[in-house]
Amino acid sequence: MPAPKSPEFRQRAVELTRLREKPIAAIARDLSISESCLRRWMDLADVEEGHKEGLTKDERAELVRLRRETRVQAMEIEILKRASAYFARENVLPKEGSGSSTRSPATGSPSR
Repeated sequence: MPAPKSPEFRQRAVELTRLREKPIAAIARDLSISESCLRRWMDLADVEEGHKEGLTKDERAELVRLRRETRVQAMEIEILKRASAYFARENVLPKEGSGSSTRSPATGSPSR
């Protein structure tokens, strides 16, 4: 896999292509990149400049950040649900050996 090209290189390649002095295939060959790579750079540049619909680099980064935050929050909610269920179960069930006797609701007398 070839080494990634710098943003400046990409920008200059797109500028050269937009001048339309040579066909895209010839420009790509001169720059030692594939034609599909150059076309992709042009599509990304069009999105960044607002000429074409799509997510800009900043919007894509924000989307990734928000999805990560949502995933973390979902895990935190699940942990809190489990913890609250655990503590609710612990507080509802009578503790054994606490010395208090249970009384029968009908007679009020201790049941043993």
